[in-house]
Amino acid sequence: MTESLLFFDTDCLSAFLWVNQENLLEQLYCGRIVIPAEVYKELSIPTIPHLKAKVDLMLKNGIARKASIQTETKEYHLYRKLVTASDSGHVIIGDGEAAAIALAKVYNGILVSNNLKDILVYVHEFSLQHKTTGTILKEALEAGLITEVFGNQLWQGMLKKRRKLGFLTFSDYLKNESQ
Repeated sequence: MTESLLFFDTDCLSAFLWVNQENLLEQLYCGRIVIPAEVYKELSIPTIPHLKAKVDLMLKNGIARKASIQTETKEYHLYRKLVTASDSGHVIIGDGEAAAIALAKVYNGILVSNNLKDILVYVHEFSLQHKTTGTILKEALEAGLITEVFGNQLWQGMLKKRRKLGFLTFSDYLKNESQ
């Protein structure tokens, strides 16, 4: 059985890039990480060239791959629907989120995003598998790649870079997950 591809949104990928822990993604998911072209574009803004450089290295080393959405494909039509809110009751979401959702849906992959406010309705509507920074850190903990103490340090570093993680600490996240 082949393992599912993981389609990353900007928020979750950048959380690891900001704290210099893209190596955790490599150790857990090497070769399965997909960065939509729209996410790559969001990480290519001139004010954060170091994040783009890290992504470029991940792509060069085969840790991740970039995916473009071609016009007139299933993923293109879904992407357009998500960024224009053409269905009643749906809000317009960002390009990176929409691309990650569309690709995960069409290719039966896993959506990786922290922005639950914008994406949760689509996770349910499309029955998507979903991971967040918290789930990834928990997997790293269970794999022995980090300790809970180090997970808390990473969490604090991510919060300092204004990543929205839903809990004040990694320990709080773990307590919530065990309930």
